[in-house]
This record gives sequence, structure tokens and C-alpha cells, in this order.
Amino acid sequence: MAEQRILECSKLMAEKNLTIAFAESATAGWLCSEFALAPESGRILKGGIVCYDATLKEDILKVPHVLIEKYTPESEEVTAEMARRLGGLIPSDIQIGVTGLTTPGGSENYDKPVGTMFVYAFIHGKPVSLCQVYTGSQEDIIHQTIDAVAQMLINEIGKMP
Repeated sequence: MAEQRILECSKLMAEKNLTIAFAESATAGWLCSEFALAPESGRILKGGIVCYDATLKEDILKVPHVLIEKYTPESEEVTAEMARRLGGLIPSDIQIGVTGLTTPGGSENYDKPVGTMFVYAFIHGKPVSLCQVYTGSQEDIIHQTIDAVAQMLINEIGKMP
């Protein structure tokens, strides 16, 4: 299912002459690689940065340590900052940040269990976000996240003139 949505999303992006870049934590580059497999990849994909470890979010993307400390590395606030700062490193029409908890041992708690995924996008500067709790294996959670990102983009890009 995710692969079909990626293909649909990529085609729509190419039709609208949009480019995309990714800052990924929990999905570890998988989202970017799925877009790389689309026939339109050469027209739409600018690149991606994998910041699985929180220190890379600080060192590469320059996410303030105080933000990570206050909200945790896997949070909407940090994900938004990742997407925001990505635009300065990889110019594109769409910047996507992804964090979350695919396995135990992070910042999970009662309100943020394993399976919680955060996605934050800027589409021509317009913020769009989603937070969803998925179930299944680590791979299942990542696949569901990829599918949700593609659907979110289809919905948002479909509203554009």
C-alpha cells in the first residue's frame, strides 16, 4: 500500500513541479529511499539527512539542545524544528521531518507509547503535521508512517492550484 501511495504522490509532485527533502530519525532514511524508487525521483527528490541519534539533530540540523531536553528527541516540537532547519541545508519546496518510537528504550511513556510517530512538513512554507500511534513490529510502524506521509502529501498537494 505504501509503495502505491508513494508512486501516486511522486507523480502528483512532478506534475506540480515540486521538490522534496527529508530529515529522518525513526524511519532512518527509509522514507527518502522509497521516494528514490519512484520513476519521478530525479525530478522531485533533493535528498535526505538521517539523524537517528539526538546529538545529530543538534550537530547537523542545529536543533537547540534545550528544545530536545524540554520536549524529548521524539516529539512534535523537535520534529517541527528538524523540518524547519532542513530547508537551510537542502533547499526544496517541501521539507519533511520524522521522529518517533519504533522500539522501546526512547522517551516512551503512558501518553507516548512505542509506535508513536511524529511527522512535520513545510509545503511552500505552510506547516502541516501529524502524530499517530501505530502498532506492530518496528518495520510495520515504519511502513505505516511512510504510507501516512504519502497520503498527507497527496491531500495537501491536491489542494494546490
